[in-house]
Amino acid sequence: MRFSATLGFLTAFAAGPAFASSGPFFSLDNTNFVVTIAFVLFVLVLFYFKVPGMVTGMLDNRAENIRKELDEAKSLREEAQAILASYERKQREIGEHAEHIVAGARIEADNAAKQAKLDLAASIERRLAAAADQIASAEAAAIKEVRDTAVSVAVAAAAEVIAGSMSAKDGGTLIDNAIEDVAKKLH
Repeated sequence: MRFSATLGFLTAFAAGPAFASSGPFFSLDNTNFVVTIAFVLFVLVLFYFKVPGMVTGMLDNRAENIRKELDEAKSLREEAQAILASYERKQREIGEHAEHIVAGARIEADNAAKQAKLDLAASIERRLAAAADQIASAEAAAIKEVRDTAVSVAVAAAAEVIAGSMSAKDGGTLIDNAIEDVAKKLH
């Protein structure tokens, strides 16, 4: 129904200008004939200058340029995806490497803490041994001082006892004997 209505409408308008002219169709006074000749000449000029070929070539060039741009865009997209995948892979590798570094640092820190504890224990042990040595040395010095004092007191006491029990003649003899002993030992 639509097709027949459209066809009727077109034929009504197409037939109007054809019937508007008067006289024979193949006359230069007939505007339809002149327009038809001008149109045919125009089409012939277009074909003579190869305008349809140029238009087709231009359209083909445009289509080729569009195809090239699409191919380039496709290759750029693939390259971008490859670069993205590469960066994601590198990021995973760096993450794994960082985890290994952190794990290694934790192990090293634990080892360093254990070594520090061992070193501290050894240092404390050395200081305790040095303190024990100083205490033993102080004890030995105190014992020696007590002995020296005891010997001095004993010698002084013996000198008093000897001096009280000895006469002047016996003292002179003892001094002479001591001088002779010293003279013998020095020569």
